[in-house]
Amino acid sequence: MKGITLAYDHNPAPRVNMGIQLLKQALQDSGYDVFEEAVSWTWDSYRSIAGRKLFVGNRSESQFLQQLEERDVLLYHTEPPEGEGFYAVSCPGNMVAVSGGNDSGVLYGCLELAERIRTAGLLPEDIAYGDAPRFALRGPAIGLQKTTVEPPRQTYEYPLTPGRFPWFYDRGLWLDFLDMMLEQRCNIFYLWTGHPFSSLVRLEDYPEALEVTEEEFALNVETFRWLTEEADKRGIWVVLKFYNIHIPLPFAEKHGLKLHQPKPLPLTSDYYKKSISAFVQSFPNVGLMVCLGEALQGQIYGVEWFNETIIAGVLEGLKDLNVKEKPPIILRSHAIEPQKVIEAALPLYPNLFTEAKYNGESLTTYTPRGKWKDIHNRLGSMKTVHIVNVHILANLEPFRYGSPSFIQKSMQAAKYRLKANGLHLYPLFFWDWPFAPDKVEPRLRQLDRDWIWFASWFRYAWNPDREPQAERQYWIGVLGQRYGSFEAGEAILDAYDASGECAPKLLRRFGITEGNRQTMSLGMTMSQLTNPDRHMPWADLWESQAPQGERLEDYITRELAGEAHIGETPPEIIADAKRHASDAVRAIERAQCSVTSNLDEFQRLASDMYALQHMVEVYVQKVQAAMLILTYKHTVHGEFFNGLDLLEQAAMHLETGLESYRELTRITEQTYLFANSMQTPQRKVPVRNGLEFGHWKQCLPIYETELNQFKLHLEELKAGTLPEALQNLKEPIVPYREVHFKLLSDDAELFRVEKGTHVFTDGDIHIVSCAEELNGLTGIRFGQMEAGLKGITLDIELEQPSQVLIGYFNNKDQQWLQAPSLEENTHADDMGGYAPVLRKGLRLYAYPSVNVHAFNYEAGRHTLDFGRGAYLILGIVPIDQVMRPRDVEHKNDGVDTLDWLYE
Repeated sequence: MKGITLAYDHNPAPRVNMGIQLLKQALQDSGYDVFEEAVSWTWDSYRSIAGRKLFVGNRSESQFLQQLEERDVLLYHTEPPEGEGFYAVSCPGNMVAVSGGNDSGVLYGCLELAERIRTAGLLPEDIAYGDAPRFALRGPAIGLQKTTVEPPRQTYEYPLTPGRFPWFYDRGLWLDFLDMMLEQRCNIFYLWTGHPFSSLVRLEDYPEALEVTEEEFALNVETFRWLTEEADKRGIWVVLKFYNIHIPLPFAEKHGLKLHQPKPLPLTSDYYKKSISAFVQSFPNVGLMVCLGEALQGQIYGVEWFNETIIAGVLEGLKDLNVKEKPPIILRSHAIEPQKVIEAALPLYPNLFTEAKYNGESLTTYTPRGKWKDIHNRLGSMKTVHIVNVHILANLEPFRYGSPSFIQKSMQAAKYRLKANGLHLYPLFFWDWPFAPDKVEPRLRQLDRDWIWFASWFRYAWNPDREPQAERQYWIGVLGQRYGSFEAGEAILDAYDASGECAPKLLRRFGITEGNRQTMSLGMTMSQLTNPDRHMPWADLWESQAPQGERLEDYITRELAGEAHIGETPPEIIADAKRHASDAVRAIERAQCSVTSNLDEFQRLASDMYALQHMVEVYVQKVQAAMLILTYKHTVHGEFFNGLDLLEQAAMHLETGLESYRELTRITEQTYLFANSMQTPQRKVPVRNGLEFGHWKQCLPIYETELNQFKLHLEELKAGTLPEALQNLKEPIVPYREVHFKLLSDDAELFRVEKGTHVFTDGDIHIVSCAEELNGLTGIRFGQMEAGLKGITLDIELEQPSQVLIGYFNNKDQQWLQAPSLEENTHADDMGGYAPVLRKGLRLYAYPSVNVHAFNYEAGRHTLDFGRGAYLILGIVPIDQVMRPRDVEHKNDGVDTLDWLYE
């Protein structure tokens, strides 16, 4: 038995004690007899202790380490450890010292040394190794969310109860999760919910705000306090994320308020300030993550709400507490520009952070650029720590993803291209935590299934600049140990890296959005590929979250015109994706004969590789069909009986693609419960409603019908017959019916929507032309300057359920109100109106064109307050008014789009 003295200063902090226990266990497992002792050693006394010695301490607090440094006994060949940095070194006198920059640094130094002891089976005789994280914050996000909504509550709103979230009370699960984070050297995790305070604090002034029973409340407080203490031992901050301004259902009902408030009220401000104060008093070592977008009109009220309510509540809660470090407050830059909020808040509260999405709500590239790169750079240049949020992985769901190469380059991009200093990582299947989507009983845990996802991101959050060849050998070793042999590890790594390129490349060139309203693995319709404007594409996808390149129609028009191409092209991308998918399958088949352990999981991984190959083939064939159809569109010039050979070739590709989709469906019927974790109406691509169309078997009939319609119309054209859609081009346009309403605001007036009428009360901007549907309706006009600078509030009274027609200007300038977007607001479609009913339905003199949206309102009095930005109210029509969506200028719904080929 080898003996060793494991020494440390008296009264070690919880994190230091955790490190000591990790070292003690590693030494005992390696055959050492460990004598653990709190000591008061000095530079000239430690040698008197017989045998080998191991001392661990915080160099900013340990007098012993400071004495050794002063006498040049403890020297550093790297930067001296600061913060979470550490240094492990062999010292004269038969002693190894672990010196940490702070308590977390000690913990990480102990963790490093314990790993080396386990690997070698002994304490190193000679060591001089220092390390420190390159990113200040590193950790995962967990959602207190469910896959569907619970009416009358809305998205994100779930009181914390054992019935809703049994896993939250599972301490074994939490310990596994926290130990994984410690192993990966995470120092934070983010717990996401809509409004947590109604489950975790009780207020004397607002007893109605408590949304759980007294027993549930006591259990919540006990569990959350235990969780934060266990996290703190491991050097992990718990950060609670919430939305503004969300209020509890019983509180809203008592006070006659909506669940989501767009601007502060004295009542909601007082409630929130007291809730946050009480929360901080109860949980002083928990940070807060604040979303000022979505419900709150953050551009107008963000500074006021953040400073006067949130920070004021935190400071009030801290007033009588003696905390070592103020809790972090993270401002999420979602649907707002956060700079002015941070600038106003820093003098009040210095421990502020900012956060923004890395590739939106997908993983698309390690070379982000454009507007979003600029946003990150601005945030990264502020006097705060800036965090990248690897958000909902809508293009990776539901398959396994573990490409260390792609992830390492992404973390390098986060540091060097985006100037970030923190990582906020979503699980691969966020909304259904802790379960993976695999069709397995008992359900797999994401923590176990997606171990390589977490391990890769956090390894490169600690240090993204590791040497690639050394990293390849590292991951071969890790995978080889997991699956039984070096050969298996090498082949599986090749499969992960090859498959990791497929979904990012396909989405960034052909997708509608990088947001979670698109589930990429379920495919896309031909209309979405050949006529994306109809489906409200999100330009950030290809302008920011992709390398330079061409969309499908851009490519075809350049090709036909003989123009030079720029960046990635559709043919190059589908060739790349096909090659990557084939390489992944070949690699996983190469591994088959070498795998000797974790066989069931290997078979599930192999199944994913085959499923991905079929998914890629679906896109390859449909993109080839789309290029032929777009070539037909741009060469026949409306003479639809010409060029039918192009459509015949397209039909062959669609047939092949459908066969691959059938095979994809066959595989996933056996392996997956659903394709996307958020099964709500916000999912719109390829088919609206993620609950009804959440699996390939539910989408397959859509694609079968699409092909049948295409073949039917092709046969009609070949027979010299115009399809019905072309025969009905003269379908009459019917004017909308008007309903009576009352305008109750004094600073606005009614006007008749028709050519020549002024649309604002200030200036002389008049209507040049309008859609026939709008002509003669009664609109409401107000001051453009007031709306553009401050926003305007209008009160109206409706005699019956109605649709209010709102006109949004086709311009991104801040003076114009922007249409609701599901990329920025999950509730953007709650009242209808998400998609325009009339694109370019109004033309004004010298102003941008106007898209018209219709929003549903019940009978009664309503306050219209959409935030800052000018817009138009162009009439109020019955709730049952039939509206045929169209582009008044016939650019995305006319026969030339060829959508009639598939419908």
